[in-house]
Amino acid sequence: MAYIGPEPYEAFTSYATETFTTSSTTSYTLAHSVANENELALFINNVRQQPGSGKAYTASGTALTLSAATASTDTMYAIYLGRALQTSVPHTNSITDSMLAVAPAASNWRLTTAYEVGSTSKSYHTSNLEQVDTGGQGTLGSSMSESSGVFTFPSTGLWYVGHHLYVYDGADYAYAYCEIDVTTDNSSYTEVAQMVTDGLMGSGSREQSAYASTIIDVTNTTNVKVKFGLTASTTGVNVWGDSGRNATSFMFIRLGDT
Repeated sequence: MAYIGPEPYEAFTSYATETFTTSSTTSYTLAHSVANENELALFINNVRQQPGSGKAYTASGTALTLSAATASTDTMYAIYLGRALQTSVPHTNSITDSMLAVAPAASNWRLTTAYEVGSTSKSYHTSNLEQVDTGGQGTLGSSMSESSGVFTFPSTGLWYVGHHLYVYDGADYAYAYCEIDVTTDNSSYTEVAQMVTDGLMGSGSREQSAYASTIIDVTNTTNVKVKFGLTASTTGVNVWGDSGRNATSFMFIRLGDT
């Protein structure tokens, strides 16, 4: 038989249920009102009971009446056949990451060793990079891969990418740009995000940071890649790295399909 409008979707049909605390009685009160016992499937000790007058049970409104008393040691529950729930939504936790077309993914990387910026030309973090591995930190799904500072995405999609740059020392009023570069042909790179630190001022250990972020449209994992750069206003600026905690670090989170 044809439908007018969308066909009812019942792939994930479920029903309201109720579990009773049993005692030596034939009378129980239902959580939901029913027209008659045929709206209920009643189970005692996991055995389905026959509904109807002169049989196992009758029901009307919220009154459930058994033909024989239960005992306190019995188990009893009812399924409300007239109360279908969430017919187009799967049960909670019934869909796992592996069942999705592309599983969610998130990973966090960091610079493990500090280094001094030797020039005022643009440079990149190219070594001493690791995926975070300190207790309490973690990775979701497939991780990024890295070679000489170039990061490759594990899957296509729209990805949130962040670069936290932590610098210190340098001359008074020195500063550094925190940058994200992307390639769409696995060759030429374009700077797509930039932030700048405040000027490093005062004597001793001067410290500043900046955070740049963007959303990268990864249409092809072979061609679309990112790397992270900086441009210092003077020599003598140091980039802080730490293998036990995030200082200069990089964030990758898959947001959805491209």
